Amino acid sequence: MTKIGIILGSTRPGRNGEAVARWVHEVAARRADAEFEIVDLLDYELPVLDEPYPASLGNYTRPHTGPWAEKIASLDGFVIVTPEYNRSVPGALKNAIDYLYAEWNNKAVGFVSYGSVGGTRAVEHLRGIAGELQLADVRSQVALSLFTDFENFSTFKPADIQHATLTTTLDQVVAWAKALKPLRAA
Repeated sequence: MTKIGIILGSTRPGRNGEAVARWVHEVAARRADAEFEIVDLLDYELPVLDEPYPASLGNYTRPHTGPWAEKIASLDGFVIVTPEYNRSVPGALKNAIDYLYAEWNNKAVGFVSYGSVGGTRAVEHLRGIAGELQLADVRSQVALSLFTDFENFSTFKPADIQHATLTTTLDQVVAWAKALKPLRAA
């Protein structure tokens, strides 16, 4: 069975991303074409990148890197739930991504973002990062507005259209994750 990780890309106290990731998981769990799980960066307690060697060498020396590498390696694709901080990616998410290399290769990734302009600028940056990591990013993206998909900027209440967009994003991530399987096997 294809395994997709829903990466919760914010570690900020009171983060909106937790409700968003749960929503993604609730919608995804109704599907029969893949297994989905939430992967919360808080569970991995990764300090600012402290590996002495480039991730592309796969020579991990720190004890906290191993569990993170094993989790990402065990998955066939990802849906990254990300806020937009200062027109870009949250530092904790970028840091977690930078710990690894081969574990990301030849997998699919989709994005669910949120912010004042839907988190689109963070996703623009993540698409470039995905290319460098040999991740196939799908076209469909869920862009949640703090003004229309959250009440008082904190209570998550997605507009009806967001469900259809999420379904399309999940369809694409699962299809691409399956299509890339022969490359991962090689």
